[in-house]
Amino acid sequence: MTATILITIILFALLGIGWWLFFRSDQLPPTPFPLAWRDVLNEKVKYYQNLPTEEQNRFEQAVLQFFEDVVITGIETELTDTDRLLVAASATIPLFGFPGWRYHNLNEVLLYENTFNHDYQTEGEERNILGMVGTGAMQRMMILSKQALHQGFEDQRSKSNVGIHEFVHLLDKADGETDGIPEILMERPYIIPWLKEMHEEIEEIKNRDSDINPYGATNQAEFLSVAAEYFFSQPHLFERKHPDLFELMEKIFRQDLSRSG
Repeated sequence: MTATILITIILFALLGIGWWLFFRSDQLPPTPFPLAWRDVLNEKVKYYQNLPTEEQNRFEQAVLQFFEDVVITGIETELTDTDRLLVAASATIPLFGFPGWRYHNLNEVLLYENTFNHDYQTEGEERNILGMVGTGAMQRMMILSKQALHQGFEDQRSKSNVGIHEFVHLLDKADGETDGIPEILMERPYIIPWLKEMHEEIEEIKNRDSDINPYGATNQAEFLSVAAEYFFSQPHLFERKHPDLFELMEKIFRQDLSRSG
């Protein structure tokens, strides 16, 4: 066996282990979903509203599973069921095309009342961060601004959603590299077309010829998350403005949003 073949086998084995750790599914019997929680999803989460009843039930079970897997903690702020449900909805939406897959690289989500800085401080200067996936000592954690989390779901015309944004970063990170190419989700034939569409759109953003958030031109990772926010929040508009990108993202996330509201 040549060294090249051996290295290839090892890489595929490591990828398989990562897939299993991140997405392994433990089948559980359906758990009753509180009616009050269902009312919150119907009121706040347009994505959930547009699902047929059977799929709403699957969405609810994914939310319950998320609560089993991940602790949600308020930092100097009181949390309500609505806060927790919006976090869980943010996690469920980008993974909904992969039934049973779970975030095994996340232990806790911290909710701050408002914005914070890179040192996780809520006072002082440069408090302009709405959300981030933790690194170093904060590994396996996510931090979100509670105010921004709510705004992403309450503004029905918005193309932004900080919760979805950060969970897409987490998916991107699952293959070991946050690079805008979520290889765990993306089938290999789509990688080159995705890179082509992404780079073309980034250039259009830089030339001020795109309605995608300019922050998406920062790098490939930010483009993926910014485009995903838009894709899931305003699918009709995204499809009309960016048909080729829309079609690719439907394939990547395995979701048909062309008929969504």
